[in-house]
This record gives sequence, C-alpha cells and structure tokens, in this order.
Amino acid sequence: MRAGLRKSIFYVFAVVALTAVAISVVTIQPGARAASDEEYRRMRIFTEVLSEIQRKYVEEKSSDALITEAIKGMVSSLDPHSAYLTPDEYKDLQVETKGSFSGVGIEITMRDGVLTVVSPIEGTPADNAGVKAGDRIIKIDGKLTKGMSLMDAVKAIRGKKGSKVVLTMLREGAGKLLDISIVRDMIPLRSVRYYLLEDGYGYIRLSNFQEDTSEDLIKALNALQSQKKPLKGLVLDLRNDPGGLLQEAISVADQFLNNGVIVSTKGRLPSQDMVFKATPNVSAGNYPIICLINNGSASASEIVAGALQDHNRAVILGTASFGKGSVQTIIPLEDKGALRLTTARYYTPSGRAIQAKGIEPDVVVAFEPQEEKEEKEKRPQGIREKDLTGAMPAEEDKGAQKADDPKAKDEKNGKDKLYMPEDRLKRDNQLTRALDLLKAWKVFEKVVNRDAGKSKRTAATQ
Repeated sequence: MRAGLRKSIFYVFAVVALTAVAISVVTIQPGARAASDEEYRRMRIFTEVLSEIQRKYVEEKSSDALITEAIKGMVSSLDPHSAYLTPDEYKDLQVETKGSFSGVGIEITMRDGVLTVVSPIEGTPADNAGVKAGDRIIKIDGKLTKGMSLMDAVKAIRGKKGSKVVLTMLREGAGKLLDISIVRDMIPLRSVRYYLLEDGYGYIRLSNFQEDTSEDLIKALNALQSQKKPLKGLVLDLRNDPGGLLQEAISVADQFLNNGVIVSTKGRLPSQDMVFKATPNVSAGNYPIICLINNGSASASEIVAGALQDHNRAVILGTASFGKGSVQTIIPLEDKGALRLTTARYYTPSGRAIQAKGIEPDVVVAFEPQEEKEEKEKRPQGIREKDLTGAMPAEEDKGAQKADDPKAKDEKNGKDKLYMPEDRLKRDNQLTRALDLLKAWKVFEKVVNRDAGKSKRTAATQ
C-alpha cells in the first residue's frame, strides 16, 4: 500500500445493492503499524496452508484465486456490510452511481446467515414479479445460497437485459417455498416521485438516495407548493427505501429542518466522529408532515425519519424500520479493487443508536393487503337512517354537482397527472390513514385555537 494520502469513499451503505448506490469522496490518512511476532507467526501458517492446497488439493488452484477468497472470507466475517471488492466488482459499484444498470431491482443483505431481501425497488422487475421485503432467498437458479457471500449473490442475480433468473424464496406465512421467475432489465434509478392526494395535500416518494435526490426533492416541493390551493399537509413516503448517500440524506432532512443536529457518526478513529447540522435554508413550508416507514426503510431513510421524529417535525407512521445504523468507507486498493469497511455507527439527533433497533413509528399501522380490505368491506355494516324502509331522501346540495357527473370527476381527479390515481390511494391503507391524520390535524388545530382563545378571554375578564 502506498504511503501518503489515499482516496476513499465514505457513505451510508444500506445493504449490498442490486440497484445503484450513491457515494461521496473524502480523504483519509492510512495508519501504518508494524506486525507483531504473533501476527507474523499466523501469516506463516497461512502461507503454509496455501502451499499445501496448491501442492495436494485434488484440483489445481491458482494462488491468486485462493488469496482472493481468503481475503473475502476474512472481511465478510466482520459484519454483513463489510466486503472485499475485486477490481471488476469495484468497477460495477462505480458504474451503479451513474444511474442505471442491468439487474432485477432488489436490495439484499445477510440476516441470521440467510440471504434476505431488504426491499424491492418500486417499478422494477423484482417489484412487478411480487418480491417482498423480508423474503429469504434460499436458491438462485437452483443453487443453494447457504455459504454464498453477498457479492457472489449479487453476481448470480445480476445479468444481461432480457435474461431470466429464478429466485426460490421462503416467505413468512407461506406454506411452501416460492419460485419467482424474473426477467432482468435496465434498472433506472428515479429517486423522487410526487403527486397531489387531494387539493392541498401532497405526497412525495423517495425510493433511494442518490446524487440528485435532494435537488429533485426541492423541485417536487416547489411544484406541490405552487398550486392554486396552498399545501395544508404532506406525506413523505420512505417505505422500502434502502438508503444510499449519506450527504443526500442530510440534504433531504435539511429541506424540512432549519436548525439542530440531523445525524452524528461515531467510530474508533477521531476522523469518523462527525456531527451534521441543519441550515436555515428550508424548502418545505410550515405544514404538518406524516412520514411513512416500514421494515424495508433502511440506512439513509432511517436518518431522515429519525431526524424528523426527534425534532418533532413529522409524525412517523407505519411499522418499525430495518435497523441499519452503520457507516461504510470504500478504500481503494493497489490491485484496483477496494475494501468496503464498516467504520462508524450513526445516531439520531437525540443520540439514539439505530443499529439493529430501527426507528419505531409514532403511529403503528401495518400494511393491509388489498384482499384483506375487500374481505372486511364484505362484512355486514351497521344500519343507518337512509337504510330504513320509507326513509325521507336526503336534500340535494344545490351548489354541488352530482357524484356521477363526468365533469365533477374530471375536476377532482382530472386529467392532471399531478393527482395520484384514486384506485392507488384506495389500495394503500397506510397512505389513506396518513391522509386522514393530516385532515384531522387541521380540525384539532381549530379546536385548540378556539380553546386557547376562550382561555384568553376568560383571563381578561377576571
């Protein structure tokens, strides 16, 4: 390893990605340390084992291949997110940051020694094929994943556009293994989408954190805030967002916070101890925010959710997040490969460690599949006045258009693409609940302001 300054890449790495991973570059000073006598003794044993394998193993093995596998084994024993990247793997990682690659569109990690899906990326082949967060990948094209490294799994799942891969999944609640066939495609990484749920209520979806995420978020906020009717509330959707670039997570949180700590990191080296604070430049208006999370929300998305929660800037709704609270540094090596090494943990503004804990929502709402909702709707409902035989009909509101008037539908849902399709909103019980809470927020504000006004008048008369 050369002496002097060496470039390394410092980022929050959600999991080993089958989608793009954004990174930022910093410099660190490599520390030089003489090996101890015990370390030299163990190295001699390693050399001895290497020699015996080369001379006596049933098949011929090159020293280069054996040493590469030995390094991979050593690094992978540290934690699920540390890894040795061969020159080709390092090139792939750099290509991913440019915005697209050929694959299936899932994020994977090792959980309890089993290859596990953190989340499928919205709109990708994996998502369309029905892959779900928490699925355990038992086989890839019939080959067992037990003992397979994360990088080897990434290689096996990726491939040329148009080619097929079969993932054998173990899904909680399923009575048998599921074979899911997926046709690989180019995975575009559009990280920000936005809609109006209704007049005055906006929705922004962040699917990952890449180089232009905060810039696109500002554009989305400006679009929603420039409508004729002022924005009264916003839903920020971080569900199944596996993370990405640390700096982008900080920039995103900064659009909603005008002061205070966003996130801090702590490691063994003083250079890894950092505190990132909000600036006064806020893009979002002073309206209530509901932030959606689930078990597929990891890393950078947990940083944003944790910061908004600790600063009481948003109500967090959904289920507990993934709990990936460590920072990785990419260290380029002399062989043109790289070492991805866990170097720090990150903490929310209040000092909470997220690692293996996750963010707990303020309002717990489990996602309810559409089939279950339909079953509930079929159940008998309570009787109302309008159901009674001979009940007087309701008076028509003269100023209102009939519900079945096409013009009324056009004005509500319209041909304006800014509005979220109504059927999509109805299928998502968590999103529906978030919208209901935003509407209730305004009602409670009126009640609180009314009571506060009464208290002031009472105090003035005494």
